[in-house]
Amino acid sequence: MKRSRAIAGAAALAVAGIATMASATSATAAPKAAAYNGACGSGYSVVNSVPVTGKGTVYLTYSAKTGKNCVVTVRNSPGKRVSMYTYITATDGSSDWVYDSGQYTSYAGPVYLPGKGICVDWGGSIESVSVSVSGSNCGRMAAGVVTHH
Repeated sequence: MKRSRAIAGAAALAVAGIATMASATSATAAPKAAAYNGACGSGYSVVNSVPVTGKGTVYLTYSAKTGKNCVVTVRNSPGKRVSMYTYITATDGSSDWVYDSGQYTSYAGPVYLPGKGICVDWGGSIESVSVSVSGSNCGRMAAGVVTHH
């Protein structure tokens, strides 16, 4: 119970911080963060995300109906084709890597992996900036370890 209260408190602080940042004005506004674009299809909800610094966001989604995870890497500002990559695999090595890479205008993916009851490694890249998350989403409390490259 203590852990869930701590997480709820941290979430409230994060929301308050985001609200504060949203209300602040600046002469040099940061690029608008990429929103999840629904590329995984209906029934998939965002369960985790990580920013690709200054470029976009990688989203991990899950469908309780299918028991599958889905990952998509989304650019902050769609435009000319750039090198993009997105991937997912089981942390324990029980699955092959599922990935999508190429020259894209707005997003890479979606890629899918059955994920019920397993930890996953996932991430993506936009141009030369990449991020990966290891050992995440094993259950409700497993955030995983984020690595920026």
